[in-house]
Amino acid sequence: MRVGLETFWVIVEISVRNLSASRWKSLIVGGITGFGALLIVLGTSLLDSIDHAMRRSVTGSVAGHVQVYSADAKDELEIFGNFYVDIPDLGSLPDFAKLQRTLRAVPNVAAVVPMSFSDAVASSGSLIDQVLEELRRTVEERARKAGDPELEKRYAAQKTRVREISRLLRREIDDAKKVSEAKVAPEELAALERATSDAFWADFDRDPLAGIEFLESHVAPYSAEADVLFLRYVGTDPALFARTFDRMRIVDGTTIPPGERGFLFSKYMYEEQAKLKAARGLDYIKVARDERYAKIAFDPDLQRVVDENSSGANELLMQLDAEKTASFRSKLQAFLKSQEPDVGALLSSFFTTTDANFDERYAFFYRALAPELKLYCVGVGDSIAMRTISRAGYVQTVNLKVYGTFVFDGLEKSPQAGSINIVDMVSFRELYGFMTADKEQELADIRAAAGATDVGRDDAEAALFGEKHEVETERVDQADRVGDSTRHMAGTRSRLEVSEHAKYDPKQLREGVVLGAGIMLADPDRSDETMQAIEHAAARAGIKLKVVSWQKASGVLGQFATLTRGVLFAAVLIIFVVALVVINNALVMATLDRVSEIGTLRAIGAQRRFILGMLLIESAVIGLFSGGLGALAGTLLLFVLNKVGIPAWSEISSFYFAGPRLFPEIEPLQLLFALITVVLISLVSGVYPAWLAMRVTPREAMHAED
Repeated sequence: MRVGLETFWVIVEISVRNLSASRWKSLIVGGITGFGALLIVLGTSLLDSIDHAMRRSVTGSVAGHVQVYSADAKDELEIFGNFYVDIPDLGSLPDFAKLQRTLRAVPNVAAVVPMSFSDAVASSGSLIDQVLEELRRTVEERARKAGDPELEKRYAAQKTRVREISRLLRREIDDAKKVSEAKVAPEELAALERATSDAFWADFDRDPLAGIEFLESHVAPYSAEADVLFLRYVGTDPALFARTFDRMRIVDGTTIPPGERGFLFSKYMYEEQAKLKAARGLDYIKVARDERYAKIAFDPDLQRVVDENSSGANELLMQLDAEKTASFRSKLQAFLKSQEPDVGALLSSFFTTTDANFDERYAFFYRALAPELKLYCVGVGDSIAMRTISRAGYVQTVNLKVYGTFVFDGLEKSPQAGSINIVDMVSFRELYGFMTADKEQELADIRAAAGATDVGRDDAEAALFGEKHEVETERVDQADRVGDSTRHMAGTRSRLEVSEHAKYDPKQLREGVVLGAGIMLADPDRSDETMQAIEHAAARAGIKLKVVSWQKASGVLGQFATLTRGVLFAAVLIIFVVALVVINNALVMATLDRVSEIGTLRAIGAQRRFILGMLLIESAVIGLFSGGLGALAGTLLLFVLNKVGIPAWSEISSFYFAGPRLFPEIEPLQLLFALITVVLISLVSGVYPAWLAMRVTPREAMHAED
């Protein structure tokens, strides 16, 4: 034992002396080994950091760590689902209060939030509809206050604006025919011809309401400017949602108050869909120039946006009344140093931006023009009509007040985290077609007003085919009741039109039906065992649940996240293989250069196992020393990257980085893993050169030396 140990130390001493004697060769092999260690440290750190960032993005925005929904569902839950590609059948969970009590009792469950996802088309009405509605209100007020000078002035201005919008619509049709030979229905042309004629407006004052009816029914429908928004939303308890997902932050307005129906826009979707197209185009160019350093002169995409802005002046012109038109004319003439009287031509010239004038015009737009425009088709405090297909297959509409916009901190520019908006759970149930307390009360009131009663099967024939005089009497009574019922339903329609102001008992959020729930865990690393515990607890409580991880609930996005992790893992594996091959080749070349030395050692009595041990120890020393230096260099580089961050190069990458920058972190285990890996690679790489050296005989060594 002692002899073996002494032999080992002799081999170590000879190995170190050999490395010192072949200093340059050792430095080259060591440099390659150290670089391999640096790549391994960087690769594993980036892999873990991106994986953790993707998890934070999804679980910290809308998914939670776990999602549950009905076991009777015929389709799979996809939080970031495809808009109206198909309406998934996710079943329903009838009692959220029971579900929440059951799941909160499971160890490691920190929060249970009601979550029901769906899609809708929303609209606040086109601009011409809004202007005609304002004109109608003025006409009605003018009838009550005849001779009021302020009303007369407003009435004249609104008429002028409606006429100008009609003229712009006619010009849009003429322009479309020039560029695309579009076919226009004769009745459309006739309606616009009449709406822009002097005769129509000369007769307008005789019967303003009739004129407005004509414009609403024959002109407004042809407006291409329609503010239609395609929205994906989650029905939830807004207060509980905000407490659970603490990265959520209100940007504009307020959150939905407790007991109030309402809607919260994702700031990303609000900017993408609700903002004035010209302003959105300017913002797009601004971001491309500032963040991607793109140039309008060389970027076809930016050139397309410039062309769209310069040819889309009508969108702005429709917002301008006579006073604003004069204001725009004077501001643009002064800015452009032009005497052009046509505001449309001035706007077209203004939006024809270049790299030289863009920054100045962008600042001028938001400083001088934007304050006089309605930048968003629906503003905070406005109402939107949300239309969706209910679970029964018919169109359901609910009017909701927009209380504000929100973002998830760090994910402001992410289209994935910003794709989902928020609606209160009570309004979601109505949109989805579930019976709500308000609906039940409405039906009860209608039944009471109509005198409807429950009739048993045995009495059905008598109730339907009773004596003649009884039927006639019932008809008279029913006629009166139907009249009352009709009046009641008219009141019901009025209530639906202002349903955004309807209140509800906050208990309805917790006690009603939901499609599913999101679960946040105290320790996400124990998600697998917690999911099993959730399934067992639900089964004991008689609740049939499907329990899925955030990856599966995220659908295609979750699959892509898993794929991305696999690609990164494969990249790290490739680094390992490359390091193995490079180190092996370096050691082979170094060994072949030492054939004479090895032959001399064999000639003086060194055994093959002695040569094998010597070369393997040399490889291990190089791996340990160089690998340690490489791991240290990787650690220092990661320390710098952790301070400055790796910038996200696109909106999608910002989602995978959980923000505009990725801040990679280094763990002690990663350093240890890198060092052990490099040493093992060095040993494995040294096996083949050592095997070659073992086969060298003294005679071969002497020939090699000659």
